[in-house]
Amino acid sequence: MSKKTTKSVTTGSQAAVEVNKACYDVVPLPKHTQLTSGEPFVLSSSVKIVYPTANEKMRKNAEFLAEYLYQLVGYKPATTTVKPADKYIELNNSLRDNNTEAYELHVDSKSIQINGASEAAVFYGIQTLRKATPLVQGNVVFPAVDIKDHPRYAYRGMMLDIARHFQPASFIKKYIDILALHNINTFHWHLTDDQGWRIEIKKYPKLTEIGSKRSETVIGKNSGKFDGTPHGGFYTQHEIKDIVQYASDRHITVIPEIDLPGHMLAAMSAYPELGCTGGPYEVEKQWGVFDDILCAGQEKTFTFLEGVLSEVITLFPSKLIHIGGDEAPKVRWEKCPRCQAKIKELGIKGDEKHGKEFYLQSYVTERVEKFLNRHGRNIIGWDEILEGKLAPNATVMSWRGIGGGIEAARLGHNVIMTPTSHLYFDYYQTTETDKEPFGIGGYVPVKQVYSFEPEPDQLTAAQKKFILGPQANLWTEYIKTPSHVEYMTMPRIAALSEIQWLDASQKNYDNFLHRLPRLIDVYNRLGYTYASHVFDVQAVLQPHPANGALSVNLSTIDNAPVYYTLDGSDPTVNSTAYTAPFHIKENATLQAVAIRKTGSNSRIFSQEVKVAKSSFKPVTLLTKPDLQYSYSGATMLVDGLYGDKTNYKTGRWIGFHAQDLVAVIDMQQPAQVSEASLRNYVETGEWIFDAAEIIVESSNDGKNFTSVAAEKIMDKHTTHWAEVVTHTLKFSPVTARYFKVTMKPVSAMPDWHPGKGKRAYIFVDEIALN
Repeated sequence: MSKKTTKSVTTGSQAAVEVNKACYDVVPLPKHTQLTSGEPFVLSSSVKIVYPTANEKMRKNAEFLAEYLYQLVGYKPATTTVKPADKYIELNNSLRDNNTEAYELHVDSKSIQINGASEAAVFYGIQTLRKATPLVQGNVVFPAVDIKDHPRYAYRGMMLDIARHFQPASFIKKYIDILALHNINTFHWHLTDDQGWRIEIKKYPKLTEIGSKRSETVIGKNSGKFDGTPHGGFYTQHEIKDIVQYASDRHITVIPEIDLPGHMLAAMSAYPELGCTGGPYEVEKQWGVFDDILCAGQEKTFTFLEGVLSEVITLFPSKLIHIGGDEAPKVRWEKCPRCQAKIKELGIKGDEKHGKEFYLQSYVTERVEKFLNRHGRNIIGWDEILEGKLAPNATVMSWRGIGGGIEAARLGHNVIMTPTSHLYFDYYQTTETDKEPFGIGGYVPVKQVYSFEPEPDQLTAAQKKFILGPQANLWTEYIKTPSHVEYMTMPRIAALSEIQWLDASQKNYDNFLHRLPRLIDVYNRLGYTYASHVFDVQAVLQPHPANGALSVNLSTIDNAPVYYTLDGSDPTVNSTAYTAPFHIKENATLQAVAIRKTGSNSRIFSQEVKVAKSSFKPVTLLTKPDLQYSYSGATMLVDGLYGDKTNYKTGRWIGFHAQDLVAVIDMQQPAQVSEASLRNYVETGEWIFDAAEIIVESSNDGKNFTSVAAEKIMDKHTTHWAEVVTHTLKFSPVTARYFKVTMKPVSAMPDWHPGKGKRAYIFVDEIALN
């Protein structure tokens, strides 16, 4: 999908040779690019790559560049330490810059020169040159240019979970190559969990003999049915050393994660004496959070952890070691005599924030941290390590939103931002989930990734300096194969690379979309599997009260022709051609498709519109939705668009927490209404419950309201449940201009729920008055 430009040039004895022009509009975009007036450089098979003598890393850089060019243009330039008289590409690491990853790229008629402040910086200059090169067989023209570039963040991470579904070492290397293509310098490797232990520990051989294998895997979301197929695998220490070196050659640091004290069932199945009850335990076949965690009241637990970590730090030279710390229920500790004795011995007390068992976990974390500090390492933990006393030198990985990161930065701790809302790549990439591989849920499209700003406004300039950078995470409960890993990673990782590399002022999503197809050309050449949603029809649907209609704006990344229907039929070239925004005022099923000359048509976009009397009317929220689930706000309640029945994070459901939903709809003129219909998304495992009460009131002045109807809802469930529930209140016809609708959540979650006593979320997609 890249554009190729041809022109005739003369290079020595070569005349009128057709060449293809390079383009420096790459991803991530360099900080400063200035085309100059000089003659271009013509890359041909005779060009050599020069690197400094006696620098092994630069030799490898030169070989990488030669291999990259071979992949793109079909010939591999020779590498040398002797500068030739004729045309050449020169690599140097003599640039002086406070940012050790800064580089400069200069092109003139004689040479291409990449000079960096380090060997890693040169590698990023190579990536820019690589992505600027068109995919052709033959010579390439590089316009004269001066590029000066450096990344915004020193930490640029991507995580892969291989505990839930194991991937071979060969694919891990391929994954590292994908990170390198996107200028990512940190690979966070999630190696252990309840469902499998994936790293050889010689002191504890049963970790892999037993802990690396589960008997079968649950089908779907803990359906109670299993596939009957054993799943297992682990990396030998030799394989790990090889992978770590492979990453290091590409200037990528590998950070291992050994999750503790929770998510340890695989280890406890091998060594049941590590648990509070003594087992027996088994490698978990299902997904979730489990009560059995390491016993914190016995010394053998710490002997085990130090034994494991002693071998981990010999395999991974990274300064940081990830120790998890997330999702560790305290149920066993509350009843374990040894844990309670340890609490008493340490003089641990609970307080208004946390029970004493939370501070026992803080003791575990700090003790592990001291061990690693003695060996010259520091810890990273998920933001749960803030619950209690934060270990002195810990880095916090903020995943449950950005709140944990804000708190840690205010405490003077380093932070890596990786919120579920923007950077969880196991979440769906489209609202049309029925057309996707089965997944965990959620909704994080490319645009959502690109919109993330790692430095919240709530922090001062001094506090923002503790934000090391952003990272995306890919958990694999529902991701079994390498191709599925790639599909969930690309092209979202391209958006990630720009929020990691570019200053906030440089980011521009439309410009990013313009540049993205050139990078996708590289994906195609390398045989990567990627999601193509960015090439589908993008629809912006907004209620328009002035017209009493839904405004429809359709577009494509490459301005491909779009055709649409409103009756639910599949659109073709014979359907209505989209030329400008239009309005929908009645029930309709909008379907649209981009039809390209290449034959690579988009998938059909489909959206049902259900119109009520209240649809597209002005609406005001008197309460605030949860920031993470507010999306486009109050208008979502009257836009005629209904939410997905299996995914509350698509932007169609608006969520409230510890708040009533109170909305006032202005019918714009007196209207007769005898029915109010609302839909609740319920998924109690996510702390989302059905409404407890609904109240409808009317008014003619918008100030004084009279009760019209009310309904109290009794939830008789005693176990987790999930459903979309429709509530319809019917009443004698009322004529009024304003209608206030109040929906109250349950005042406290029931005793059977892990969040008992706390207030639940409510999620609503539409209020329909008729």
